[in-house]
Amino acid sequence: MINLKKKFLIATLFSLALLNPSTILAAGNVGITLDQANAIVKAAQAKALKQGTLMNIAVVDAGANLTAFVRMDGAFIGSIDISIKKAKTARLFNMPTGKLGELAQPGKPLYNIEFSNDGLITFPGGVPLKDKEGNVIGAIGVSGSSVEDDHEVAMAGAEALK
Repeated sequence: MINLKKKFLIATLFSLALLNPSTILAAGNVGITLDQANAIVKAAQAKALKQGTLMNIAVVDAGANLTAFVRMDGAFIGSIDISIKKAKTARLFNMPTGKLGELAQPGKPLYNIEFSNDGLITFPGGVPLKDKEGNVIGAIGVSGSSVEDDHEVAMAGAEALK
């Protein structure tokens, strides 16, 4: 039995080794590129500067993995984790975190969802990122000011994809 498990493990690892990014992309699993993520961060940072706010800005890929991050000089250290979780939350549910928050209020269908997935953020500042065809390819999360400012900065970042 152990020998069979070893063979299965070796075969699985070998199969995974054969996969390369072009194979994955050909399968339709296209996510955000680093260049796109950096452009999104740059656009969001420009909006934050116009607002006069100091933000933490996170971009995750289609798998909710951190792809790009910036902490503006002087931005709250405590908002680092919040910005990343906003991005992950927006990607995991393919909706803005503020919308998820509306559904997570007492008596609503998703009440207490913020306790799932190692902690979600259910207030504004996280927005899904879509390609030109409307496919979700990642998300942006912003934290460091009011939720209204956070959301505006996130939207400015998302606009960089259009």
